[in-house]
This record gives sequence, structure tokens and C-alpha cells, in this order.
Amino acid sequence: MYVVILAGGGGTRLWPLSRQARPKPFLPLVGPETLFQRTVARVRPLVGNDGVYVVTERRHEQYALEQAAGIPVDHVLTEPIGRNTAPAIALAALAIERPVGETMVVLPADAWVDDDEAFRSALQAAAGTDGLASGCLGIEAPLVTLGVRPDRAETGYGHLVPRLDREDHHGDVTARVLDAFVEKPDLARAEELVSVSGAAWNAGMFAWRRRAILSALERFAPDIYDGVRLALMASGANEQGGVLDGSEAARRYVAVRSVSIDYAVMEPAAQAGLVVMTSLDAGWSDVGSWRAVLDLQRALGAERPASGDARRGAKDMPKADGDESNVARGAGTVPGERRAAAEPEPPGRAIDVGSRDILVRAAGGRLVATVGLSDTIVIDTPDALLVCAADRAQDVKQIVERLREAGETEQL
Repeated sequence: MYVVILAGGGGTRLWPLSRQARPKPFLPLVGPETLFQRTVARVRPLVGNDGVYVVTERRHEQYALEQAAGIPVDHVLTEPIGRNTAPAIALAALAIERPVGETMVVLPADAWVDDDEAFRSALQAAAGTDGLASGCLGIEAPLVTLGVRPDRAETGYGHLVPRLDREDHHGDVTARVLDAFVEKPDLARAEELVSVSGAAWNAGMFAWRRRAILSALERFAPDIYDGVRLALMASGANEQGGVLDGSEAARRYVAVRSVSIDYAVMEPAAQAGLVVMTSLDAGWSDVGSWRAVLDLQRALGAERPASGDARRGAKDMPKADGDESNVARGAGTVPGERRAAAEPEPPGRAIDVGSRDILVRAAGGRLVATVGLSDTIVIDTPDALLVCAADRAQDVKQIVERLREAGETEQL
């Protein structure tokens, strides 16, 4: 087994902290470590440093190298530009020289998991020596997708819906043939899906033998398979050492269709009866919005706000000497904790009086003061300030879209 971590994406709902130059995986959003650092640490006990690989954009390569200290430098594969998950997975499947019968696990870099042991147990059941990816339910080489067992009706996630006529058990994991992918549903459909046995949130986590994903790419997305293969061949002819070095390799890779692995491979593969799904319960969150960050910090029951936020009111918080208000000093620092490597925010501090259920990130190098707020998010950076109702946090991406449409790229 080896693990490929996809570290990219725009994180537009986490603007203005998440930017194109430094996206969500490389930011310390909850506690002192970044989501990428936590993902690497989570899988190391299973595969060691030699079994961890990263696919990221070239402009983010240094962040990956800094935050995944210990893994071999040549295990960080860089794309000239991000082309979504299907080309990234094709790049990993083609460029990483592992036995074609070995199981390849693919994980996003930017998810939160409460229970690392439960998560590793699920991965072992899916991808271990006799795991689901080795064959199950009459499928010789299945493509396995690991979903998240839902605990509520959720309109913000895609869903995996299984067939209910057959199932297989590997330890605590139950596997079923995937019947359908459901895009982000409306509330009525989401409530219906919660009651479906085995249904899961689509978390973008996969396990398959290397030969299985290569065969699936060649069958269902031949343009992506061929495009990435030709880019790698051009890179090899250039002999500069990196997997996609050289202008011709970059040109060919940029020309590859930008599409998710779900659309390109998993949906047609499911229609062909080749996809197996299982669901896990490990306290997962995609940390997809500032409201999700607020909810996570509340659930974790932090003694004081992390990352310069004033999450609770003054009555609930320690007070600074000689001050009647709540003071959270620093950006991303809690006393006694170590700052994440190369954390981008300059020092700042937040003072709050009498607010409830607010999230404040004082990352702009100045004082942020709040009084009597509730269900509010305030994110301060050196060049942009966001003030948002917590229940509208999903709409932050619209700000990014408006900036892009207006050509105001300096804030992106």
C-alpha cells in the first residue's frame, strides 16, 4: 500500500485567508498544524515516509516540502498548473513507479479527521493485503471509494448510494457495490438519503490497485490518460529530472482536460459495475467554509480560541491582566503551542466584549475588536477584511467570483 495526497484546490469559501498562492491545505485553520500536515501524519503509521507521495502545483511545492519533512523530495510530484483530480490521479498512477498490483490510496490533503486510529483501520480494510481493493463482491479489481457515514441531512456534500442486494465485510468495514453518485442534493433529498442504509457522503477518498486505475483511466478517460502520458514522455525527453519539467511537457499537461475523477472515471465505472463503496465513521469534516471552522472549534471544546479567533464571549474566556475584555493575542498561536511551519499571517490580536458564537481571525497585523456580536465571522488579513453572517459562510465564494470577473486578481 502507498498513499497519494492531492494537495491543491482553491478553497474559495475560506477567502481571504485561503488564496491561489497558498490554498486551504497549507493553512493552520484549526490548531497549530495545517490540514496537510495532519493528513501526512495520519497515514505515516501505515506506510512510513517512503509510502507517502504528494501531487501539488509547482507554485505550492515549497509548502509541501516544508510541511511534509521526512518524505523523500522526489515523492512530491508537481503539476505546472492544477487540472483537477482526474489528471492529478493519472499523473500519480503513471509517474510513481510502484508494482502494478500494489494498492494505491488517494486522499485529499484538506480534510479534518477526529479519530486517526479509526481512519487508519478503515484504510487498512480497504487497501491492506487482503483488503477490498484486492477483490470483493465478485469484482476482481474494484475501484473502492470511501465515503463518510452521515450523521445529518447535508446539502453541501455529494452522496454515494449503494446497491442493497449484496454486501461484503472486512473487519468493521461493510462494502457494497456503488449504485449511484448523487450531486449536492436539496434538503428533501438529503433527508431521504440519511435514511438509506449504507449511503455516505462523498469524501474524495479512494483505494485501488495501480493496474486497476490505469485500466479505468485508459477505458473511461482515454484523452486524459494519453494526454498525461505524452506530457510525461516529453518531460523524459527533456531530461531535467522532474516528472513534468520542460516547456513541452508543461504545454501538453496544461492542454489536458480539467475534470474531476468522479466525472471522468468513477461515474462510468460505477455504471459498469466496477466500483465498491464503504463508509467510515471517524469524525470527518471537509473544513469547507468558515462556518465549518467555527463548528469544529466548538466541537473540539478548545479552552481558548486558536488562530487569533474570539469564538466565545468575554464571560467564557480568560481575561488579560487589568483588562475587562477577552484578549486573544497572536495569529495562529495559543500559549504553549508551536506555530505551524512558515505560517503566513503576521501577528495580530483580537479583543471581544460580550459576543457569542463568533469566529475572528486576526491575521492582518492589527487589533480586531468585536462587541456584542453573534453568529458572525470576521477574517482580517493585510489586504482584505471579511465580515460575514455565519449562516451565509458558503456564499463567500461569490466574493471570489466577483473579484475574478472584475479582473481584481491581486486579492485572489
